[in-house]
Amino acid sequence: MKFKTNAKCGGCVTAIGTKLNEIMTTDDWSIDLPSKVLEVKADVSSEAVEKAVTAAGFKAEKID
Repeated sequence: MKFKTNAKCGGCVTAIGTKLNEIMTTDDWSIDLPSKVLEVKADVSSEAVEKAVTAAGFKAEKID
């Protein structure tokens, strides 16, 4: 799954990662900063991913 986010820097990725790591492992997700795209490989719902990113104070919109 891929999500468009509004992450802008490493600090943003760390904040989002803290929440994502509560529902999956670090190996299951990555954020490409130039494009601000979060890619998730874990078997979790898109709603769970969006909820985790929102809980970190950011936006996530499923694009794939």
